[in-house]
Amino acid sequence: MKIAILPGDGIGSEIVAEAVRVLEVLDLRFETESALVGGAAYEAHGHPLPDSTLKLAQSADAVLFGAVGDWKFDALERSLRPEQAILGLRKHLQLFANFRPAICHPQLTHASSLKPELVAGLDILIVRELTGDIYFGQPRGRRLSPDGAFEGQQEAFDTMRYSRPEIERIAHVAFQAARKRSKRVTSVDKANVLETFQFWRDVMIEVHAQYPDVELDHMYVDNAAMQLVKAPKKFDVVVTGNMFGDILSDEAAMLTGSIGMLPSASLNAANRGLYEPSHGSAPDIAGKNIANPLATILSLAMMLRFSLNQPEAAARIEAAVTQVLESGLRTADIWSEGTQRVGTREMGSAVVAAVKAA
Repeated sequence: MKIAILPGDGIGSEIVAEAVRVLEVLDLRFETESALVGGAAYEAHGHPLPDSTLKLAQSADAVLFGAVGDWKFDALERSLRPEQAILGLRKHLQLFANFRPAICHPQLTHASSLKPELVAGLDILIVRELTGDIYFGQPRGRRLSPDGAFEGQQEAFDTMRYSRPEIERIAHVAFQAARKRSKRVTSVDKANVLETFQFWRDVMIEVHAQYPDVELDHMYVDNAAMQLVKAPKKFDVVVTGNMFGDILSDEAAMLTGSIGMLPSASLNAANRGLYEPSHGSAPDIAGKNIANPLATILSLAMMLRFSLNQPEAAARIEAAVTQVLESGLRTADIWSEGTQRVGTREMGSAVVAAVKAA
């Protein structure tokens, strides 16, 4: 099996390096190959997703991805910005289903910004549709002044669009995931305002008829955002569109204490996927050995479970992370009084040691 390693920008290289160290002590037979992506690829090749990187990702059984983005690239035209790399990978690899678990580890209950009783035992799975919606809908663009100058821009527009097959396939993913959990799905939309999401709701109801053992309820996105803060444990599986999922999954991440703890998986119909932490590239802390590598290490565990059919190895990694947290080690984002603050490299070493000892 082949794994493509794409560290990216900012803290990407630091956190991915720790996940690779964990992979190397598992005594599994994998071929790995690394490539540039994002801003690093633009500086070297003039494009955030060079053909060589895309071909590597397409040939791999799974992709371990760090993060892309840096403020120094903000002046580039949109098609050349680092973030286009991840959008391109999602499109070309047909990664339509994004899994973002929000789990509050017992050791981190007091790290959440909410009261401990609200988040203790929290375990939410957000299923985000990843290749449709306003991020990919056409037409889109800007109307400029007659001479083509952006300073005289008249308007800008994006198109929110979903097709029936796109909604049906993400609905099936959500209902099937719920069957392995508490058999409850909350579909989040804005059907009271947007035709796109009235259609989303109608299709969700149709597909639900094939899953009579799963409970389905519907919630408007603004109410869902409020309920995630008010009573987050009322949710189990949440399924929603691309833009709403982007926002709600980051909100849910902070309920757990730090976005630095949350992994993600983006899968296609063949369960080949891209695995990355839910956080960004954080260029302001890059190279300082303070980033939290645990989200990336847990993304590696998801890779082993979903794409590489190695559930025992995935469980070893997850148990090692729990053991390290139980020992009191913390990176800066999850540190509190009475725990020991460590850096990126030290946290990775602790997980490596725990995996070896398992």
